[in-house]
Amino acid sequence: MTDLQENWIEDEGPAGLLSRERTIARPGFNRWLVPPAALAVHLCIGMAYGFSVFWLPLSRAIGITEPVVCQGMSLATALFTTSCDWRVADLGWIYTLFFVLLGSSAAIWGGWLETAGPRKAGVVAACCWCGGMVLAGLGVMTHQLWLMWLGSGFIGGIGLGLGYISPVSTLIKWFPDRRGLATGMAIMGFGGGAMIGAPLADRLMNHFQTPTDIGVWQTFLTLAAVYFVFMLAGAFGYRVPPTGWKPQGFQPRVSTKQAAMITHHHVHLRDAHKTRQFWLIWLVLCLNVSAGIGVIGMASPMLQEIFAGRLLGQPELGFSDLDAGQKAAIAAIAAGFAGLLSLFNIGGRICWASASDKFGRKNTYFIFFGLGIVLYALAPSVAHLGNQVLFVAMICVIISMYGGGFSTVPAYLADVFGTQFVGAIHGRLLTAWATAGIVGPVVVNYLREAQIAAGVPRAQVYDYTMYTLAGFLALGLLCNALVRPLDEKWFMKPEEVAALQAGSKGAAAVEEGSFGIGRGRFDLAALLAWAAVGIPLAWGVWMTARKTAALFG
Repeated sequence: MTDLQENWIEDEGPAGLLSRERTIARPGFNRWLVPPAALAVHLCIGMAYGFSVFWLPLSRAIGITEPVVCQGMSLATALFTTSCDWRVADLGWIYTLFFVLLGSSAAIWGGWLETAGPRKAGVVAACCWCGGMVLAGLGVMTHQLWLMWLGSGFIGGIGLGLGYISPVSTLIKWFPDRRGLATGMAIMGFGGGAMIGAPLADRLMNHFQTPTDIGVWQTFLTLAAVYFVFMLAGAFGYRVPPTGWKPQGFQPRVSTKQAAMITHHHVHLRDAHKTRQFWLIWLVLCLNVSAGIGVIGMASPMLQEIFAGRLLGQPELGFSDLDAGQKAAIAAIAAGFAGLLSLFNIGGRICWASASDKFGRKNTYFIFFGLGIVLYALAPSVAHLGNQVLFVAMICVIISMYGGGFSTVPAYLADVFGTQFVGAIHGRLLTAWATAGIVGPVVVNYLREAQIAAGVPRAQVYDYTMYTLAGFLALGLLCNALVRPLDEKWFMKPEEVAALQAGSKGAAAVEEGSFGIGRGRFDLAALLAWAAVGIPLAWGVWMTARKTAALFG
């Protein structure tokens, strides 16, 4: 009897079912079953990007047709009132909590994930994310905003962090030959979750609404049930490779210069943050995300205020010259622009991460920063020329690199720090995302307001913003250039690595069942797994494409 079979028998029971030992793959396992499992989790938690679909309905939860406004209501009052409708700004704090808790929970529990295994982390993530939505639904039923903050914001935010990093280390170990592709496939799902969840939530609210109810709490409960099934399926689909496993015929195919940046050793979690390389990559991610999230946050008003009447075929009209009907028309076009950006955000996550397998992670970030500086610096000039097609194309490329930055950085960390603790190290690095989520929008919003207050025409208020964000990228370029291979003193001793990996030796290293390498195969199970996540994702892309068509109508 093999060690794996012994573990299978000894670990019976709920705790054993979730243990890391129970996730060790058996001989012949198809590694292409793991990416759809990761996608199943990420497509669910990615709905965090689409939560704004609930804000306007919730702002009239009591009034139903018109908000019940209470003048002078403070935020503290809004948390507990049962007689006044909530303001969108009060609800928006849930969005802030999402990403603050995502970064902090990933940093705090990343080390636990490495020892507990991806399955247990995925199950906990499902309980937190879906349980938080149930609690938020109860908050809507009782009209208690603090319950929504606690449920979706705080508890759900913890689920976001654990769900986001749960597959990273596993995928990198399954795909040493395609690290960028592996992480890109999973993290693509986080960018695509809102494409499925937002239109689905809109349809559910329309289905459940009545003359006396907006249908939001029912939608929360329905989504929670659907997401829980998908996330559990994803978590139980996770498998980790046995120690020493490599794809059949795997030979690193990188240039000598690229190979110098890829270590074959491992850095312990306790030491990673002590290195200069960790903080340089932290700044690389933070500056790239700050610039990108700044553009995402202002995409809709930027397009409307810069091009105004041009979007309607009337270039002589500025934004202030438009009437209410015309402003509504260009708002619909801007909504299509936002949808187009979401497609490029997703596409960038898979395409740029895959390209990094060929170019190298450091070189890929050089492209992000170098090309980004050019695009940000030229965008105001293109806007002044009135070339909206070129302007939209430039912003789409910028957003693709924003998404690519997220999906490339886990592989960058694996190259520099090794794979043993890459999930936990990635979790700590996500504090850069939380920081960027504050820095980017604050810089953009304050610059815009300052320009408007100074009397700058609406079509020009974003010029200094774009130049400032280009400056962010210039700093990121410098930080990326300073990343060097680690000194040998930071690597763990072979015996320490062996001791940590002792629990993963449940099966002999095998080469069979590795689709795409050697004698690998794409079997029926893999086909069904990919269909289970691919069909909803295709539906989301189709729905987004339909809205995007308004941009070219």
